[in-house]
Amino acid sequence: MSQTEIVIHVLVAILVVIGLSRLMGYGFSQIKQPLVIGEIVAGIMLGPSLLGWLAPAWKATLFPAEIMPSLNVLSQIGLIFFMFLIGLELNPKYLKGNLDVAILISHVSILVPFSMGSVLALLLYPLVSNGAVSFTAFALFLGAAMAITAFPVLARIITENNLQKSRLGTLALTCAAVDDVTAWCVLALAIAVTRTNTMVGAVPTILWSLIYIGLMVTLAQRFFRKLAKHYERTGKLSQLLVAGIYMAVVASALITEVIGIHFIFGAFLLGAVMPKNVGLTRELAEKTEDFVLIFLLPVFFAYSGLKTQVGLLNSPVKWLLCLLVIGVAISGKYVGTYVAARFSGIDHRESSALGWLMNTRGLTELIVLNIGLELGVVTPLLFTMLVMMALTTTFMTSPLLELIYPKRLMRLDVLDAEPEDGEPEILPYRVLVPVANPKSQAELLKLALKLVGHQPSARVNLLNLVEMQEDYAFSTTPTEIDRLLGQRQQSLNQLIQTLDVYESKQSIVPMVRVTNDVARETSEIAQMERSDLVLMGWHRPVFDQNRLGGRVGQVLSAMPKDVAVFVGRNLTTIDAVLVPYIPSLHNDLALELGLRLVANIPTCRLTILQLAIDDYSEYALSHEFSTILAQMEAGMRDRIEIPTQSTHDPIAAIVEASRGADLTIAGASREWGVERQTLGRYADALSNHCHSSLLITRKYRQVSSPHLASILKASGQVNLT
Repeated sequence: MSQTEIVIHVLVAILVVIGLSRLMGYGFSQIKQPLVIGEIVAGIMLGPSLLGWLAPAWKATLFPAEIMPSLNVLSQIGLIFFMFLIGLELNPKYLKGNLDVAILISHVSILVPFSMGSVLALLLYPLVSNGAVSFTAFALFLGAAMAITAFPVLARIITENNLQKSRLGTLALTCAAVDDVTAWCVLALAIAVTRTNTMVGAVPTILWSLIYIGLMVTLAQRFFRKLAKHYERTGKLSQLLVAGIYMAVVASALITEVIGIHFIFGAFLLGAVMPKNVGLTRELAEKTEDFVLIFLLPVFFAYSGLKTQVGLLNSPVKWLLCLLVIGVAISGKYVGTYVAARFSGIDHRESSALGWLMNTRGLTELIVLNIGLELGVVTPLLFTMLVMMALTTTFMTSPLLELIYPKRLMRLDVLDAEPEDGEPEILPYRVLVPVANPKSQAELLKLALKLVGHQPSARVNLLNLVEMQEDYAFSTTPTEIDRLLGQRQQSLNQLIQTLDVYESKQSIVPMVRVTNDVARETSEIAQMERSDLVLMGWHRPVFDQNRLGGRVGQVLSAMPKDVAVFVGRNLTTIDAVLVPYIPSLHNDLALELGLRLVANIPTCRLTILQLAIDDYSEYALSHEFSTILAQMEAGMRDRIEIPTQSTHDPIAAIVEASRGADLTIAGASREWGVERQTLGRYADALSNHCHSSLLITRKYRQVSSPHLASILKASGQVNLT
């Protein structure tokens, strides 16, 4: 095969690898799994385990032997810069809190699985070792593989579950950081012993490694501090500086390879000693990570997948050995973490959750296994078993965490006090207000406050979500997330401060959360907070004429709660409210909100415009509303008008009536066309032409409100008999 043909084959293989990796990564992310699992599975699918089994000719054509050295070089370059990114993310901040507890838990969580792995090596060495390496090297590698925790994947899981500021999250991050440093040291020792084949022969390598580490944390760190000061003065990284840093990464990798450990340690060490200036590390990571994570790492996964041969597990005995490896890895890590955490005074639930979090292995495990396979200490059969273990332990983390420590327990509100016997229950009204841009949504917050009123325990949850689009992205690491959360929290506080002094600010609860699925997260929070209404602003999709589609449509599809979408037009006062009404569950919600505003705003007047859109329609309020209106006190009833109008063009009638209103509240009526992910053509037309601010309501299901009569009674506006 000529050089040109090799290049063509490499490019075609990369096209397939990147495409399948992104596809599988997206698929696994939809079931709340880390992207890395999908990418590892994609690599295995392209190897002998699936493609080579189903279509060996295609596999041979796509990955001929001649291109394997080229793929190996690309994958190794990807590993070097990925390890640099891991070191860059290893912030000393993680080592400040609960360090004594974290060191105890982390070291026990390494010692127990490492010891169990070493004992397991007594069984596996004669069965799956090639005999060319010493038992000491074999046991060290197997123990390291059992003890490792994948810090990047763990950080991602913690961030996605909004645990980064909780005791569990900070402790897990600290333990994983200590674990990372200790485990890499153990792996470096295992490599040194493997290459010299004796513990005594590894002593020079260990000494040279300690000298190099000492130089990096003293001289190199001082130099990089000057680099950080230069960045603070200029505010940017020039191409010359980036080139210098990349050269340093490669040089450090070469030095550790010459010393006798592995080049990934040099890259990791350089990233670890880089100053943790927020702007510098973020910009450097942004310049590096996309190419590494999207282009180079999938090649590493594919190269690993080509060496993973599930077909080698061709007997019940081998499958039992594989299950034994998985069982030892899981139990060793979990038991070690759980026992140490309980000994440190942590309760059962958090200790158990910490045990499952520390079981995450992911890509870090795959790096260890490839080094072992490359050195010959791990055979293809054992490599396959350990890859299965890495997939299993990473896949199980998120569901087990949800089982042991579900989100509803993480953010469970204190239950409202039960009413005393003989007293009627006054139910608090709760509104969830998701805001995308706090600076422009003061109207939305003011409207929410008017809807909940001054009732005790009434609440407005002001929600701002920080969306994560990609896995491993530096902008989603806990350090950067803390910065983003702080900025968003400050924006929400500034929004609250814009309110007038007479507004009920004490009923507002600002919330900032992290998510990779805005609609799903909003729905989950609405249920956890027991919200009665989700009040959100409209967004116009870029390629959609329906301004109420897009993100609003996604929330509508996922939300098992009443929803109201606000289209603001300089809503400064709410003295005149219009509710166009025909019998409909969505219009019932509109009327309920209109009555709330009348009850909570003494100057507000409500017009309930009863419409008949054909000759067979009737002007009729529901029995519940008719009863409430009939029993209202005169002062409030005098501020409500109920005219009737027959029209064949309801939109034109409502638009004309809205001229005298501050706010129009219209239900997304079935009769006027409501679709699954939008509020219907009728609602969209109103949002375009209505003269007043507009509130479009969509009721989740046909049930009477348990809150309406109680809030009117609490306001002293209704005499219910």
